[in-house]
Amino acid sequence: MESLQETTHVRPGFRERVETVLRGRWREPVIVLRLGDADLRYAVPGRREDGTVEGSRPVLRALGNIGRGIGAAVGYVAYLASAAGSGGKGERAVHVTGPADAQVLEPVDRLRRAKGPWLACSPTSVALVDTGSTYLDPADAPEPVILWEARGAAAPELSFRKRTLTWSDGSRFTFPLNGRTEERHLRQFHSYPDEVRWPEA
Repeated sequence: MESLQETTHVRPGFRERVETVLRGRWREPVIVLRLGDADLRYAVPGRREDGTVEGSRPVLRALGNIGRGIGAAVGYVAYLASAAGSGGKGERAVHVTGPADAQVLEPVDRLRRAKGPWLACSPTSVALVDTGSTYLDPADAPEPVILWEARGAAAPELSFRKRTLTWSDGSRFTFPLNGRTEERHLRQFHSYPDEVRWPEA
């Protein structure tokens, strides 16, 4: 059932459009993965857990606190249900870590606004791309937009095994994949411990 839901959520053709754009731009083999739409959690000084800057927009923050209080109550009930059912601790994953003004912040802040987020990588380059809503027919969708890219020495270290991008200042983005479809796609190119078989350019 999950694969049918994911197929509807990400219609065929979007991955290929991103691959075409970046393969032409980089002239290298490219692996493209649809990222999950989960809210990204931060552990960075000067940022709240949701990634917003501490001390910004006091009125919106007050309204947000009310909403978070209601959400926390609902979330706590869900936490109790999931922890009791799974035997797990119910802890939420942290996706973004690093020092204040970390290098990870610019690309991930841009990614947070994406409606159809993708990670694209080649042997020397990494990019975050937005295709817009992946519910649309790809023929009617706008061209993919490169939100951020880094090439050569400026590119963060990529680990498919850990699902991380790590910058030179030690900051890290643990990227969530969009379910089993993306995990299966990645397995075509990646094997333990971190061997990558790049597709033909």
